[in-house]
Amino acid sequence: MEKSFSRSYAAAGVDITAGYKSVELMKGHVKRTMIPGVLGGIGGFGGLFELDLSGMTHPVLVSGTDGVGTKIRVAQLLDKHDTVGIDCVAMCVNDILACGAKPLIFLDYIACGKNVPEKIAAIVAGVAEGCVQAGCALVGGETAEHPGMMPEQDYDLAGFTVGAVDKDAILDINEMEAGDVILALPSTGVHSNGFSLVRKVFDLEGKDLHRYVPELGAELGESLLTPTKIYVKPVLKLMEQVKVHGVSHITGGGFYENIPRCLPDGLRAKIQKSSLHILPIFDLIAKEGDVPERDMFNTYNMGVGMALIVPAAEADKAVAALKAEGQEAYVMGEILRGEKGVELC
Repeated sequence: MEKSFSRSYAAAGVDITAGYKSVELMKGHVKRTMIPGVLGGIGGFGGLFELDLSGMTHPVLVSGTDGVGTKIRVAQLLDKHDTVGIDCVAMCVNDILACGAKPLIFLDYIACGKNVPEKIAAIVAGVAEGCVQAGCALVGGETAEHPGMMPEQDYDLAGFTVGAVDKDAILDINEMEAGDVILALPSTGVHSNGFSLVRKVFDLEGKDLHRYVPELGAELGESLLTPTKIYVKPVLKLMEQVKVHGVSHITGGGFYENIPRCLPDGLRAKIQKSSLHILPIFDLIAKEGDVPERDMFNTYNMGVGMALIVPAAEADKAVAALKAEGQEAYVMGEILRGEKGVELC
């Protein structure tokens, strides 16, 4: 069937044919994410997924949604668009992982000033790569042109995931006890939070974007665009072997806001700062932006993308199990009795 075309709509700034081309260009990327359960392909009015609930006595669906934030501005400045999709997936799937859920499906939403098919396909390529890393399927999405509402070169990206967990396997923070150990799972960098402050500290619109920073071993813009780490596969594998009492995805709000979200009343987290593997990018932000330490730990992950709380007796086993899956981990603190919160010492 011949593709539809509206000369009037095109004159208003929306090119329907560009949308068709985008879909054709992204089909190969989407195909990489197909897992058992996917029914049909992209292009329908809804993404179909057949649930395999074998082994679950009381399945619970867990959903999460997020975006990439102003990190997208760095991608636009560098004209490199194939990694922010990984960030988008990571921000969603890492969140539902904190409940013990396995991500099953993902959908994306791209709003743009002008649909440039090759750019949209590059964004979706990143989304597909993130889905592959998380083991979920990209079953649909939407690209919307917004002429007159945003400049032609601009776009924004958001995503949505649905996963499943057996009700008995949902992480119960009330099982946490004083004496439990806090494990750090290293981040790959700034991930996707605090970029408004990053862009205030550095002149990314000018001299700093391509400034080579020896401590980073790369140009600043390139380093900042490093995708968010996806922790799904190694952590789900760990949960099969070790009783995990809590998971905190360290996003916006850093340590002070995120770690308490996985603590019950009456328990607090004590973090040894000397144990942390703080990445050079955070030292650079603090130094060049004159950002106080408290603000750094209240904004950024500081090199810890995810925190896991496990029984002290199983800490060594947990670290070994994670390393067997290619995920570095180390002890950064412990759980103590007291008012819920975080102490860094």
